[in-house]
Amino acid sequence: MAFDATGKVSLDHIYVAPDPRPYFTTLRDLDYCIPQLAKPYFTKLIHDYRHATGVAVPTVVDVGCSYGINAALLRCDASIDELYERYAGPGAADLDRDALAARDRAFVRSRRDLVPARFVGLDRSAPALGYATAAGLLDDAVCADLEAADPAGDDHRKLAAADIVVSTGCLGYVTERTVRRVAEAPGGRRPWMAHFVLRMFPYDPVADSLGELGYETTAVEGLFKQRRFASPQEQAGVLDRLAGLGIDARGVESDGWFYAQLYLSRPRGAGDLTPTRG
Repeated sequence: MAFDATGKVSLDHIYVAPDPRPYFTTLRDLDYCIPQLAKPYFTKLIHDYRHATGVAVPTVVDVGCSYGINAALLRCDASIDELYERYAGPGAADLDRDALAARDRAFVRSRRDLVPARFVGLDRSAPALGYATAAGLLDDAVCADLEAADPAGDDHRKLAAADIVVSTGCLGYVTERTVRRVAEAPGGRRPWMAHFVLRMFPYDPVADSLGELGYETTAVEGLFKQRRFASPQEQAGVLDRLAGLGIDARGVESDGWFYAQLYLSRPRGAGDLTPTRG
């Protein structure tokens, strides 16, 4: 079992397949659930933004979106278990990619606009973004590495439309460089943000960088399960990392799960950072 530079088991192969079936088949076995737990918080954030700004259909940029999972949950009012059944359940392997995407387009049409928002995915995986847009889960996509360079041309235009920025697990693989570049893309207008971040990855550098742009950040009380550890070796490495950060993992990661914290970042003066679910 291979591990990446962060100490987590390497799952790179599931993000570059032509469709999401390997992604869901693999993560189902690990009880991956953070998008489901994030859904009510993202729903409330979209509602609050619409109410505060008068923007009827906000543009949501999902950083590290892979196959558009958050968009599927929100715009289709789906559950993660429903997606597991669609892509890893009986009969899913019988469809080719085009038939799978056509089935998804019909699914999106049948449930579209349950959460009024426009979804733009940001990821480095062209296959994942290609599927998510072909399936109608994403309205647009940016395939770029913002750790390495500022967005340019059409990528900058797409990110400049951001009203809200969300993520569910990519921070730690991307840093404050990516988040800041997304925040700066709209010019002087700063998008609201909600990031679920594993406890093994400190959010302080992101909060500090956003603070320089006029943001204030609040950590939502409570912790959120992401997935089970893939092996005892993965758990041991993460526990060592948490100990090095001075984080007490007893009764949390010691019980066999990755845990995340939710951070809300909004421009100062944008209103109360209400840390509650929808």
